[in-house]
Amino acid sequence: MKIYDITPPISSQLVVWEGDPAIELTHVSHLEHGDISTVTALRMGAHTGAHVDAPCHFVAGGASTESLDLQTLVGPALVVDVRGQTQITAAVLESLHLPAGRQRLLFLTDNSTRRLLADPVFHRDYVALTADAATWLVQYGLKLVGIDALSIAPYDQPQATHYILLQAGVIVVEGLSLQNIHPGAYELYCLPLPLVGSDGAPARAILIESD
Repeated sequence: MKIYDITPPISSQLVVWEGDPAIELTHVSHLEHGDISTVTALRMGAHTGAHVDAPCHFVAGGASTESLDLQTLVGPALVVDVRGQTQITAAVLESLHLPAGRQRLLFLTDNSTRRLLADPVFHRDYVALTADAATWLVQYGLKLVGIDALSIAPYDQPQATHYILLQAGVIVVEGLSLQNIHPGAYELYCLPLPLVGSDGAPARAILIESD
């Protein structure tokens, strides 16, 4: 069994969405300063690094993070290679000839090739899903979709893709570190913090590949 950590390490150098709070890790106390223990304070946005979007992020009255179904966040997942595409459209999805019945798809894109999550500078020209692709995935019967960008939706059109997926109950996972992952089948474990009333939450996400 091989375990792949697909969670970007959280530090002050990790890229955040344009306008989101910067990541701050500070020591309230430290053994090296003569304190009895080291205690770290953390400040960051809910959509930092690998994270999950809750329906209420874009759907009025939608569920918040603590109510997300762990049965959906854990289970077989397919990493799909769409490198070379500038956007993931319905036509792109149709061309992949995905097997029927998959509930969790993670998209490996040129975001990973460009190592955008390793660059502390935010880039607006990341690869994302268009609204027609979101509709296609809902009709396909998907329950969870993940991507190697800080947003599942294009920078200049953030609402439609999110709304279509979240309104249909599809869990959205963003900010996944997939540059060292080969396309194929894995077991996904993605566990967001149960932040009560929050529209999103950081998550620790791993893929497990059976020998």
